[in-house]
Amino acid sequence: MNAVSTSAPWQQALDAAVDGLAARLIAVRRHLHAHPEPSGFETETTRHLAAQLSTAGLTARLGPGDRGLVVDAPDAASAPRIALRGDIDALPIQEVAGREYGSRHPGLMHACGHDGHSATVLGAALALHALGQQGALPWPVPWRAIFQPAEESLTGAREMVAAGFLNGVAGIFSLHMDPSRAVGTVGVRVGTFTANCDSLRVTITGRGGHAARPHQTRDPIAALVQLVSSLYQAVPRGVDSQDPVVLSFGQIVAGDAANVIPERALLRGTLRTLDHQVRQHALEQIQRIAAAIAAATGTEIVVARDEGIESVLNDAQLTNLTRLAAVDLLGAQNVAEIPRPSMGSEDFAAYLDAVPGSMFRLGCASPTAGNSALHTPTFDLDERALAIGAKILARACILWADPRRGDER
Repeated sequence: MNAVSTSAPWQQALDAAVDGLAARLIAVRRHLHAHPEPSGFETETTRHLAAQLSTAGLTARLGPGDRGLVVDAPDAASAPRIALRGDIDALPIQEVAGREYGSRHPGLMHACGHDGHSATVLGAALALHALGQQGALPWPVPWRAIFQPAEESLTGAREMVAAGFLNGVAGIFSLHMDPSRAVGTVGVRVGTFTANCDSLRVTITGRGGHAARPHQTRDPIAALVQLVSSLYQAVPRGVDSQDPVVLSFGQIVAGDAANVIPERALLRGTLRTLDHQVRQHALEQIQRIAAAIAAATGTEIVVARDEGIESVLNDAQLTNLTRLAAVDLLGAQNVAEIPRPSMGSEDFAAYLDAVPGSMFRLGCASPTAGNSALHTPTFDLDERALAIGAKILARACILWADPRRGDER
């Protein structure tokens, strides 16, 4: 991991400020990791982050239901702002045991790096604030930090936008931890960055009865098995093989006893696509197959689509700023162009309905940490990534505010 030497006074001051915060950022990340909260219940996480900001003299505004918070540079009240976004919720995953900062909440874990995202945005905000107080910024930087709840349920960004927290914002940056990249490297991409994601709820209603007499029932589990098998085979083969479609079911709920065929079964999953026509075709195909399975099994199958999220579409100008910031810090050899969009989803997309924005991938893997995939019980990160991410985000904000950019903002 080789950093590039920079000579501009503000770059030196920024790096020194973040380096001085490094131990604090690790402590914050570990506290959040040990005390994960699921989507919709992030009140203690919010309080902890608000307290961190308060110690620096920054006053945060709380989000809806006291979940999530927003803090502004105190000396730029009337200027259009550049925002930084971090997410704060955890996942319903049981963490592998053995870490000193491991989750203390059974069945909950920061398995997607949101603890690291929060610490990184906190570091960028505190460093920008410190430089502003010292008069070390090269020009005024009207920043806003958004700590957002409920990303995993794809509802939090819309909540924050509806609450007015993008008012006065002209652009927004974010990042995502990437365990497929080494710490000290990043990935950037203009345009489509993530997939459209639709959440599916399938309810199968039949007629229950004794497990010894299935002929007297209309078994919803048998229908469910047929449905999943048929969808997994038919949906990807129903579109051009060059158009990615990923259909996955992650939850099945059915029955209470081994010898009782239940009345109802529930299936939940996601459909991920990059093209809107492919998305619509796949949704229609799912409905047709469900209707056919229902007719064949004598059950009722209802496929409901929860409000999904669109693709993250990275703005070219803002992506170029994150690229420049990363190259300045890490060197061009450590900044890669991402060749294809991720089939993962990100509700960061909801901000981009209102303002241009850009997200980049922050490498967090090393021989000693960060080598497990996202959404797994063993996920962790090399905590050196926190300071690197904070420096890139803060640099990007400073570059965005450069008065020589003029109308590009």
